[in-house]
Amino acid sequence: MANQVSIPLYQELLDEFGGKFAVDQQAEPDLLLQLRQKAFNSFEREGFPTTKVEDWKYTNVVPFLKEGYALDVRAAGAAMAHAAGKATIEGLDCYTLVLLNGQLQTPLAQEALPPFLTVRPMAEAKQDPATLQYFGKIADTAQHHFAALNTALFSDGLFIEIKANAQLDKPLHIIHTYSALENLFVQPRHLVVAHRSASLSLVESVVSEGSAAKVFVNSLSEVVVEENAHLTHYMLQTAEAGLRHLQHTEVSQKRDSVYTNYTFSLPAAELLRNNLHVNLDDEHTESHLYGLYLGSDHQLVDNHTFMNHRLAHCNSNEIYKGVLLDKAVGVFNGKVYVHQDAQKTNAFQQNNNLLLSPKAVINSKPQLEIYADDVKCSHGSTIGQLSQEAMFYLQSRGISEDTARAMLVTAFAFDVTEKINLPELETHLNKLINQHIPAKQELLNV
Repeated sequence: MANQVSIPLYQELLDEFGGKFAVDQQAEPDLLLQLRQKAFNSFEREGFPTTKVEDWKYTNVVPFLKEGYALDVRAAGAAMAHAAGKATIEGLDCYTLVLLNGQLQTPLAQEALPPFLTVRPMAEAKQDPATLQYFGKIADTAQHHFAALNTALFSDGLFIEIKANAQLDKPLHIIHTYSALENLFVQPRHLVVAHRSASLSLVESVVSEGSAAKVFVNSLSEVVVEENAHLTHYMLQTAEAGLRHLQHTEVSQKRDSVYTNYTFSLPAAELLRNNLHVNLDDEHTESHLYGLYLGSDHQLVDNHTFMNHRLAHCNSNEIYKGVLLDKAVGVFNGKVYVHQDAQKTNAFQQNNNLLLSPKAVINSKPQLEIYADDVKCSHGSTIGQLSQEAMFYLQSRGISEDTARAMLVTAFAFDVTEKINLPELETHLNKLINQHIPAKQELLNV
């Protein structure tokens, strides 16, 4: 195990588990207690990851963990309402739920949801056999430091379930707000289950209220997409500078299902780490991953994706694009793993990056690991700057330099944004992109 002495939070969390587990023993099912104990043993043994761990080679999370954090602090409701307001997507007709520091806020969740859609706080749902049928079965806590920590110590989150053959008539928008009066470490836990032939569109927004206090979020979501179900999953991250956000999403797909994920990361959260693991656990499944990250200032944006092809006749498609400004650092690590039984696999992966500052950094690492012999797999990665010829062409037609730059960045992102099936969200995202493209003088002052 890496030396954790320099991270006081490590010992605090070990101590926290002892007291919390004694309380949980009085209220939680044995199955969940066993999961917690197993995950705790893993975290106690492995500790927090350092840059010596291959998957964390380019993201040193230790400096973010050395600051003192409280483990149970609540923010004022007014701060939550203000932060939630910033997540509103103009014109989007949707069901809306709001969470504050991982807890569902009842006063803002009064909308009548369809009877075939279940949304419950995880603190309540974790008692039910229907939840435990899936809970902890997808994410492997032995492989992931933060997933183990979350499983050992989570308190709340959301359980979302849509019944078989049901189709939600409009998206479900979940707004995750984070706010605290002093440094806070929180660990939301979510489970989404789309039963056979169901269809669900899920939009998640991550926002925070800017303050001197830091909020470190270790969030874990398990997603089940059963036979012939369709789940479209959007993640829009627009939090303020005080947020350090780790999001681990683990997906399991069954036969003939389709899972589509969009991950959009924008300034100014200090740290954004997105682990997105999709397990194609049955034949004839289809997965699409689209990502766009725009980093500025000293921001660190890290996207780790893992397409796990376990059985035959499955398709996966992945496009991630990055635009980096100032002294921002971006990381893309995309792995496609094709098992021996996954014959007739068709997998495509592409990562393109645009550096708008000489001091911005990108670490791009596409990977293919193939053990089947009848597959079509490809990947690629590019890093470049704005085309001066294109800039000259636009300016020669009377377009200002700033506008020309914004147009070219928008065009660069188009391969991802055009895939969005919600026009209101696409418009909203393009506005955010344009807001963060600076003038030339700002580009030079780095």
